[in-house]
Amino acid sequence: MIITKTREEIELMRESALIVSKTLGVLAKEVKPGVTTLELDKLAETFIRDHGAEPGFLGMYDFPNSLCMSPNEQVVHGIPNNTPLKEGDIISIDCGAYKNGFYGDHAYTFEVGEVDAEIKKLLQVTKESLYKGIEQFKLGNRVGDVGYAIQKYCEDRGYGVVRELVGHGLGRNMHEDPEMPNYGRRGRGKKFIEGMVVAIEPMINMGTQRIKQHRDGWTITTRDNKPSAHFEHDVALIDGKPQLLSTFEYIYEALGIQSDEEAPFKAQPTFN
Repeated sequence: MIITKTREEIELMRESALIVSKTLGVLAKEVKPGVTTLELDKLAETFIRDHGAEPGFLGMYDFPNSLCMSPNEQVVHGIPNNTPLKEGDIISIDCGAYKNGFYGDHAYTFEVGEVDAEIKKLLQVTKESLYKGIEQFKLGNRVGDVGYAIQKYCEDRGYGVVRELVGHGLGRNMHEDPEMPNYGRRGRGKKFIEGMVVAIEPMINMGTQRIKQHRDGWTITTRDNKPSAHFEHDVALIDGKPQLLSTFEYIYEALGIQSDEEAPFKAQPTFN
């Protein structure tokens, strides 16, 4: 069952999402060769708690840390450890925060130092596909419209779209209806309705779409051990259109990146 949110609840969700956004912005300055994912995890936990929230992932389904840290061929759900990042790595950092009874949950894949051009292209296409999907999250459309947009954009460029892992509804629970696959058929699936909030999160592989789960019960990697990218936003359906609750602006500010990619999906100013 889809649980819609009031405008007031959506604003509380925006606050939770922005704590995640700011956490990722802080981490952006620290992602560099030599740092360990466990060091980044501790930094994130401290920042989240200092801003009046709780780490959304810590203890959820018995997950042991505050961040899912997934380098290179790891798709998602990597557990932070003491292995230093190295030049040329990429790393998906997925972060959650819980405040005022609601969750924020989104992710960004960072470059560690200088990465190969073909890996940069994977990250670029995956992030672009995120916005292709968000464009289709509008009144009257269905889950399949979002999945189809992401799938077509990535597969047309030769990448593998993970099937077993999906985005999801978001609210008082981290995972709510509907599931939001990154593949699908237009016009199929649950219909979008006003007040929905979802986490849209393409997980796109350099090679095969196939994945495997490791013995730790969490870590997911690509079957062919080629790199995977992951980007995620929290999006509300307001006045029939998608509106971002999360933002990459804090990341871009930290990294000196100029971008207007979020402009079509921002809240519009109101005038009295």
